[in-house]
Amino acid sequence: MIQIKDVTLQDVEALIIPVFEGEECKQEVLEKLVETKVFLGKEEELFVLPSINNEVRYTIYAGLGKIEDFTTECFRKAIANAVKKAKSLKVKSVGISVNVNEKLCVGGNVRTITESALLGLYTFDKYKSKSEPKETLEIYITGVPAEKNVRANEVLAESKNTAEGIILARDLTNEPSNAIYPETLAKKVIEVFEGMDLEIEVLDEKQIEALGMKAFLAVGQSSTHKPRLIVMRHRGDENSKEVLGLVGKGLTYDTGGYSLKPTDSMKTMHSDMGGAASVIGAMYAISKNKAKKNVTAVVAACENVIAPDSYKPGDIIGSMSGKTIEIGNTDAEGRLTLADAVTYIIEKEKVDKVIDIATLTGAVLVALGTEYTGVITNNQAFYEELTTIAEKTGERFWQLPSCKEFAKLNKSSVADLKNIGGRNAGTITAGLFVGEFVQDLPWLHLDIAGTAWSDVSEGYQSKGGTGVPVKTLYGLVATPCPCSQKHRD
Repeated sequence: MIQIKDVTLQDVEALIIPVFEGEECKQEVLEKLVETKVFLGKEEELFVLPSINNEVRYTIYAGLGKIEDFTTECFRKAIANAVKKAKSLKVKSVGISVNVNEKLCVGGNVRTITESALLGLYTFDKYKSKSEPKETLEIYITGVPAEKNVRANEVLAESKNTAEGIILARDLTNEPSNAIYPETLAKKVIEVFEGMDLEIEVLDEKQIEALGMKAFLAVGQSSTHKPRLIVMRHRGDENSKEVLGLVGKGLTYDTGGYSLKPTDSMKTMHSDMGGAASVIGAMYAISKNKAKKNVTAVVAACENVIAPDSYKPGDIIGSMSGKTIEIGNTDAEGRLTLADAVTYIIEKEKVDKVIDIATLTGAVLVALGTEYTGVITNNQAFYEELTTIAEKTGERFWQLPSCKEFAKLNKSSVADLKNIGGRNAGTITAGLFVGEFVQDLPWLHLDIAGTAWSDVSEGYQSKGGTGVPVKTLYGLVATPCPCSQKHRD
């Protein structure tokens, strides 16, 4: 539970106060802490001051660093860490003071606090037989000026919905493959969106075959869990024919097929549908917040396993577009499913722009680590639109080159294309393979193999699925903040 309400330490069990390093102290106690260098307000610094009267209460000072170096990302981490500290103190109610400054408006404060607090408290422990009972932490955002209250509450509601979308994406990514597979993923989507103003259509394997989606079927045909094409349609602007298309890679499990992965690489392959999860999470935020744009999302959900009828290296397969593909590696399966999903969303859903999101290549981790999502595009203006939104969301993107010399590496001597471009430039060639099917529409390819999963819990990120890039996908269709401040990340 989170709401906007002015509270003091007499009203809650813990009060979180964000503090800049070197700022003028307005509290005598804080002044004394700074004078004695017990707490200076350095970035990521936390200090807990207990007070005992009839009961124990806590003031939690959260350091933001120097104001000239301030970023919204720093604020996110500070709030998340402070809220987690409050939770560890077993309190049931906490107030969080806004810290309005020249770089972060009131609305920005409310958005950042809401998302960071809710995401910082996220855990995935539903399968633990002895998990601790989850108690609801009451959170109050305090210090919002009275004249900003109406707008602040609007931002609060929007931010809660966005955070719920991210949590949905995390949950789906974290679920094991014996719980989430194509059929159950489709059922989960229908269940989650029940009662919401979103049209959902699920196509089974016979309908997929009738559409000629041969590349998608080649990947998923061998599993006992048959493929599903999940289509979600949000119509937020009846006066516009423009539709943004989102395509999420939906490999609910990937063994690598006959190009078998080693065991250690397979352990987290239930997360290979991180792109699908982020698209579903984004559509949740878009629908709940009634975004005034038209958006269609498609997920080609399947499993890549080994069976007698599995596709093999050396095979030549078709695709919905009519292009033929030589199989060089069955572990380069995601781009095959994306090829048909992209063709479908363009030809059947008539979208005007396409963004595909996929945990596509290990090579992107070598290039960009776990901090940046790799991007391939055919439209610079579209990319700049993405990065402008990302400046506020804190999700990081990095554009990779897409010149024709790289595209040539995907050409086959026996088919139109091959599904592996060779050892070099793996992230680029994988993205450009998908680009062969976008029919010259403005297109962004987001390789989230490094950013969709975290091996550690830190700040507002938890171990496991991250929900990247739900915030940015939603931001692309959200109504911009009326504040003229530029929130710097």
